[in-house]
Amino acid sequence: MDPLSPRVTRAAVWTGTGVDIRSVAIPELREGETLVRVRLATVCGSDLHTVRGRRTAPCPSVLGHEAVGDVLAAGPHAPVAVGQRVVWSVTVGCGDCPRCRSGRTAKCLSVRKIGHEPFDGDWPLSGAYAEHVVLPAGGCVVAVPAGLPDAVAAPAACATATVMAALEPAGDLAGRRVLVCGAGMLGVTAAAACADAGAAVSITDVDARRVELARCFGGAPDHGGPVDVAVDFSGSSAAVGDALARLDVGGILVLAGSVMPSPPVPVDPETVVRRWLTVTGVHNYEPRHLHAAIDFLNRTRHTYPWASVVADPIPFDAVADALTSAPAGKLRASVAP
Repeated sequence: MDPLSPRVTRAAVWTGTGVDIRSVAIPELREGETLVRVRLATVCGSDLHTVRGRRTAPCPSVLGHEAVGDVLAAGPHAPVAVGQRVVWSVTVGCGDCPRCRSGRTAKCLSVRKIGHEPFDGDWPLSGAYAEHVVLPAGGCVVAVPAGLPDAVAAPAACATATVMAALEPAGDLAGRRVLVCGAGMLGVTAAAACADAGAAVSITDVDARRVELARCFGGAPDHGGPVDVAVDFSGSSAAVGDALARLDVGGILVLAGSVMPSPPVPVDPETVVRRWLTVTGVHNYEPRHLHAAIDFLNRTRHTYPWASVVADPIPFDAVADALTSAPAGKLRASVAP
């Protein structure tokens, strides 16, 4: 490690009952590893679910997987250079198991995940709610263009890249009618991506204020009717059932929000056959989607008000507040370690 690099950092450790700011030794970097100084971390809904007990996660752990930071040090054969501003993928695959070899590294049989690893294991600095994070060998790291603000770049590591993955099965969207279910960060991002691709986009949400916000990102309030593509980020069985019923002939339904148990959705096989429907699921994303996310955000940074949906960062010592209360009128809280 560079002799000028810090030897100790601070991390916000989720204990199961609260957040404990602890001093943590920074390890010597091994081959392919990278030490990043976190500039800004945004708070993903999955971390809120963890803190509220709706989602299981290793405990204790350092949460946080949407972030942007500066490379301070790199082990041999690391994929980036010291001084680069970067984002990084949530998942790290082994590269050798059958799933990795088939192109689904996010579903690696031994997958490891940023912000989802035990603090008392061999990778304590795995989460972005810390002053520094250690990125392991084998992960995808992408340089951030100079003009892209931190608040715009950070969500690329989860929300934007997941949207890129979710829209991939839909194919060419130009001229197609697209329904987006859920107007949170992913849904609003999907509306923008679909509109940018030339689709006519409608969006639904139980919160009318979010639907109104989506207008700024190319999404119009939904008024029913048949659609060619539906993408669900809500995780609501009712929304999924409605979307499935509205698919026109050749329609495609992509499920990306159903990440917790929910009531089953009835499916009529004859309807699927006669309408030539496709139903598919997407969970996490591949390295190409993170590259596409940064490219998309950079290309549309003057088209859509990306920074407006991220709250001003709170101090690192107040990270617990970001995990317990949503910022008014914003889709993402943020923390500046």
